[in-house]
Amino acid sequence: MTAGDGEEGITILRRHEISLVLTDLKMPKVDGVTLLRTAKAISPEIEVIMITGHGTVEDTAELMHSSGLFYLLQKPVNRKIVVDIVGEALEKPALRRENKRLKTSQRGVNVIGTSQAMRKVLALVSQVASSSATVLITGESGVGKEVIAQAILDQSTRNDKPFIKVSCAALPETLLEAELFGYERGAFTGAIARREGRFELAHGGTLFLDEVGEITPSVQVKLLRVLQNGEFERLGGGKTFKADVRLIAATNILLKEAVENKRFREDLYYRLNVINIKIPPLRERIDDIPLLAHHFLQMYCQKNDKKLIEISRDSLEILSKYSWPGNVRELENTVERAVVLTRGDQITLEDIPEEIIKSAQENPVLSVAERMLSIPIGTPLKEIERMVMEATLKQFKDDKNIASKILGISTRTIYRRFDKSKDEKEENE
Repeated sequence: MTAGDGEEGITILRRHEISLVLTDLKMPKVDGVTLLRTAKAISPEIEVIMITGHGTVEDTAELMHSSGLFYLLQKPVNRKIVVDIVGEALEKPALRRENKRLKTSQRGVNVIGTSQAMRKVLALVSQVASSSATVLITGESGVGKEVIAQAILDQSTRNDKPFIKVSCAALPETLLEAELFGYERGAFTGAIARREGRFELAHGGTLFLDEVGEITPSVQVKLLRVLQNGEFERLGGGKTFKADVRLIAATNILLKEAVENKRFREDLYYRLNVINIKIPPLRERIDDIPLLAHHFLQMYCQKNDKKLIEISRDSLEILSKYSWPGNVRELENTVERAVVLTRGDQITLEDIPEEIIKSAQENPVLSVAERMLSIPIGTPLKEIERMVMEATLKQFKDDKNIASKILGISTRTIYRRFDKSKDEKEENE
């Protein structure tokens, strides 16, 4: 792209994504030094090559040190030299992109999980990351929704742009509205100066709204407008702003139920739920527990300046059998506590809270393989029914009350079926 002077050049820089600027030093309206500094302010990654008939070695060193100039060419200019220097300048952004790609692939390892459930989640993350579609991440509290949001960002084309986070549940309605959209001076008591909102700060990048199901109806209306046409106003102001923002939202409540109960706008729900990524609770991916436990072990040994210790086999078995109602966050806290409290070179059952051990022993969570029954084709239905009842009772320590609730039958039915099976067995003998 070409510009007739420095002022026109600045306009182009603000409207388009530019990698390299080739400029004269002496120009009308705006000189080359001002253009250089403006370009770097707009995007620090822009490379600038300047041409001048007035520069000295001292000028070159000063500009390159203070303003990030890539090269100062002296007139008259040799075409081949210009081409070579332009090529070198364009290599730098390419190297940065490759650097980011490598860092992204390394950061992806931080999403710990090799279970089938997590592989599906990560496959969906990779599929949607490069798009600009709004993503709604759902799942119980503590499953790692923010980690998945970060994984989407890392693999997106906006990974070098702002990533702004807002916890919707942590702010009252008036504060949340001011945080999201900003405000003008005098908009409310205490607004002594103008302030940009999170949408403005995230312009060109990504905005992560955590616990989006907690926002009030009035804020829902304004959020819907931004999602529909990318427009908003600051509190107390009449000027309309445009927001180029990729939105990722997360919630641990069932928004569909909130819509049915009139607590959440249906039109906003569909705007948010373009791509839904549901993160399974930890009890449904227990194959990931040993990986997560060792990850947190390494992290907190390093954080507490302890030599790397181990987790005993019986401790790991207990951790794998516990249901983790607090999900990954609870597991992380448990491992951190164990690292701090252990006195030896191994985490043992003494370092694990008693309530976790008791719960894991009394009501163990089974792996997918343990939950599966192998039933040959052609097995009579009565036999299948008996096998399912026996397996369920075995898991719940012969507690017929719990088994009947899970199977959706009465305890009387269980007693009757087993008494009948016992009678038939005795008759056959």
